Amino acid sequence: MKKITAAIAGNPNSGKSSIFNMLTGARQHVGNYPGVTVEKKEGLCRYKDYEITVVDLPGTYSLSAYSVEELIARNFIIEQQPDVVIDVVDSSVIERNLYLATQLMEMNAPLVLAFNMSDIAAQKGLHFDIEYLSQLLQTKIAPTIGNKQKGKEKLLDAIIETARQGRAERVHKINYGEEIETELEKLEALIAEKEGPLSQKLGRRWLAIKLLEQDSEIRGKIGDESVLGAAAGSVEHLRSIFGDEPEIVIADRRYGFISGACQETIKSTVELRHDRSDMADGVLIHRVLGLPIFLFLMYLVFVLTFRIGEYPMGWLEQFFGWLAGTITNFWPAGTESWLKSLLVDGVIGGVGGVIVFLPNILLLFMAISLLEDSGYMARAAFIMDRVMHKLGLHGKSFIPMLIGFGCSVPAIMATRILENRRNRLTTIMVIPLMSCGARLTIYALLIPAFFAEGWRGPMLWVIYLIGILLAVICAKVLRLTVFRGETVPFVMELPPYRMPKLKSICIHTWHRGWMYLKKAGTIILAISILLWTMGSFPKPKPDSLTGLNAGEIQQKKLEYSVMGRVGRAIEPVIRPLGFDWKIGTALIGAAAAKEVFVSQLGIVYAEDQGQTLRQKLQASYTPLVGFCIMLFCLISAPCVATVAMTRQETNSWGWALFQFFGLTGLAYAVTFIVYQIGSLFAG
Repeated sequence: MKKITAAIAGNPNSGKSSIFNMLTGARQHVGNYPGVTVEKKEGLCRYKDYEITVVDLPGTYSLSAYSVEELIARNFIIEQQPDVVIDVVDSSVIERNLYLATQLMEMNAPLVLAFNMSDIAAQKGLHFDIEYLSQLLQTKIAPTIGNKQKGKEKLLDAIIETARQGRAERVHKINYGEEIETELEKLEALIAEKEGPLSQKLGRRWLAIKLLEQDSEIRGKIGDESVLGAAAGSVEHLRSIFGDEPEIVIADRRYGFISGACQETIKSTVELRHDRSDMADGVLIHRVLGLPIFLFLMYLVFVLTFRIGEYPMGWLEQFFGWLAGTITNFWPAGTESWLKSLLVDGVIGGVGGVIVFLPNILLLFMAISLLEDSGYMARAAFIMDRVMHKLGLHGKSFIPMLIGFGCSVPAIMATRILENRRNRLTTIMVIPLMSCGARLTIYALLIPAFFAEGWRGPMLWVIYLIGILLAVICAKVLRLTVFRGETVPFVMELPPYRMPKLKSICIHTWHRGWMYLKKAGTIILAISILLWTMGSFPKPKPDSLTGLNAGEIQQKKLEYSVMGRVGRAIEPVIRPLGFDWKIGTALIGAAAAKEVFVSQLGIVYAEDQGQTLRQKLQASYTPLVGFCIMLFCLISAPCVATVAMTRQETNSWGWALFQFFGLTGLAYAVTFIVYQIGSLFAG
């Protein structure tokens, strides 16, 4: 007869004893755990070809080792490694009872959930989608009524099947948010290096979580001081970010995981009591109101981004205009100097043209950080979950897409939360359609140039919305063709609402703003100098400039340069989109980094310092062309860094090139249609 050891865990008053008695009957004995007065109960159960030794662990609400009972339960699971852990859950108060289950899941314990008191849950009007919840939690679930001896066979079948499968690394993990996950990754790497045997026994992630929770029992097991020092540094960093202990934030995330799972799998047929968070969710993630509220909030963000950002943006424009004029005055009037041109046209016109839009970038990131830290962005993903399911994706795909509003590179890295390869590849392919911070630079240049003040916020909202809609359509097409297959379920975490901390918002905003400045001072500077060189050399023969005015001379020089020749070569291809060769040269530069589009236009139009770049563009193009430029930049080939990250995450140049050329082709087709139809109406 095969033997199985099963440990019963659960909250006090969850019906743990009734389940133990249902399984073992009279075949049980009682003693005490060594050195303590806590009762130890064991019993035998024979079922099919198995002899199951059932150990009833002390009732606990968690495994944080604050009490003797918690420590005994946790140590038994760690040291004895039972074949199965049965977590008895009072299903009538499901969310509170599942907290212990999340901790058992983090330990990678072979877990079975006994949904006890299922009759009381039914009387309360709770209906469970057991099969779906079982997929989300990656564990067998058996509804039971212990005091009525109901559900015994289903529970025993679940115990045997789980024991056969054995202990395995859990795929679905609770995501604790960017800050905590970053610290966990650091600690996991250090634990693997310094505490190899212990990490193999207990698991790197679990040890790292316990160190962030400042678990004294686990700290005592760590022999390397560098690990403890790193953990203390991480705790202090997180404490400064959240204004709270990491343990509390981690607990909030666990309850968010539970709340998300329950929202997706439990229906109530009678009115239940809700706390303030539930009441807010009743409106914010309402089936009808949720999406319009989300769209309105994003619309408000974009309007405020332009309304408030217009003033500091104007100040920066004036500053760079003054700086260019001051440098120009160092040279005698009428003289030419390649150094002056490099500084004024290349550096100030290129890099300065990008830095001008820093206020808009900071304002947008600040607003998004506010929504993220409050817990609302998790709700946005939950709202989109319904849409994503229809596309063959899961709502969690929307999380990397949201990150894509900041930058496509970390967004593509964030697709690692999607273990299904088809879902992951589909999401990676459409992420560049999310308007990143680099594209915002282009929008911030063009929208004020071509649209009246009252239309600026709405136009930005529209262009972001177009990107989302195109991503949705492309994802659906890809899932029906290239990436056909079943959608793997995930839990959509709904963390409790928290009052955003000013320090946390400032850190997030500054970090993203600094990345933008760093990019402007390195990559954009290098590319601007390269583009200036291509736009300045070779120079035409002096004889060919005779009789031309200053504007005509500048035009001639540009056309004769390497960049001008390339622009002229591609102009016939882009002319049907409403673009001339100057825009074409800027689009070439944007392939390296989207912000370079602005810096290249700044270089091309740098000659006349009496006007801002926006004024020059307004005089040269129509609003239709301005809109088409934004549309093409939104959809077209992602920057080189995004292509490289796609190659890294898909492990294939094929997918990276498919993304690059596929999006470029789509951009051309959409922009062509919009411009041609728009021209008919404009004409």
